[in-house]
Amino acid sequence: MHKPFRFGVNLTAPGSRSEWVAKCRRAEELGYDVVAVPDHLGLPAPFPALMLAAEVTERVRLTTFVLNTPFYNPVLLARDVAGLDAFTDGRFELGLGTGYVGAEFEAAGMPFPSAGQRVDHLEETIGTLRKLYADPDYQPRPTQPTGPPLMVAGWGDRVLRLAAEQAEIIAFVGGTVGNGNPMLADAAAVAKKIDYVRTLLSGRDAEFNLLIQQIAAPAERETLALAMAPALPVDTPLEDIPTLLVGAPTEIADTLRERRARYGFSYITVLEPNLEKFAPIIELLSGE
Repeated sequence: MHKPFRFGVNLTAPGSRSEWVAKCRRAEELGYDVVAVPDHLGLPAPFPALMLAAEVTERVRLTTFVLNTPFYNPVLLARDVAGLDAFTDGRFELGLGTGYVGAEFEAAGMPFPSAGQRVDHLEETIGTLRKLYADPDYQPRPTQPTGPPLMVAGWGDRVLRLAAEQAEIIAFVGGTVGNGNPMLADAAAVAKKIDYVRTLLSGRDAEFNLLIQQIAAPAERETLALAMAPALPVDTPLEDIPTLLVGAPTEIADTLRERRARYGFSYITVLEPNLEKFAPIIELLSGE
């Protein structure tokens, strides 16, 4: 039995208050289910951006996609998460990742931990959140009794194992990111990761998210192929990269149905430049 589709947009462009309000309202108007904010220096600060998004919308859920978890003290993060969940009436979902851009740590005056240390911190953070929210005396109380639904994003086996153990939503980043430079995975590599996670879930239910990197109409295919070539496996067509969508809206809708059937991806997130471009696909898949 397939999960119903959900659609999110990751809003990445800083701007004025009025521009932010207009974008959030437009996302809701276009039928998106989730407004997301990433966590990178130079982009909108996630918590105030999502609080404002909640104030000017009615239906959409809000999420961090995803927090650079090593930036945060787990106990202080628990307070901010609970506060945002309370002030958005339980519309918040918490997305966590390990962080991967060393230059951001340098800019913040922080040491850049090893990959293993970053996963350790992510695991510690999740454990702290679970423990604090389980305490009936903890304040401030989140609106959602055990805290917001947790999304963990990653690609490495250890992060995906943690996600399978702890997360309600598992976000497959769709490839490796070496010092900020992505290499997108082909269908076979994605299928291997999906099989790995399904084995670890052992029947536990989880929603699978996929972050779409680019969308191209048929006439834009060759331009996209040239632009993405450094990030693709050798001799791999665009259509064999699950994080790319190529075709007319009806073709892309069919592609997403096929990817849901094949991999279980029911929660699809696009980046802000594709906010309008993806809207016709949402209309085609709404309610499925």
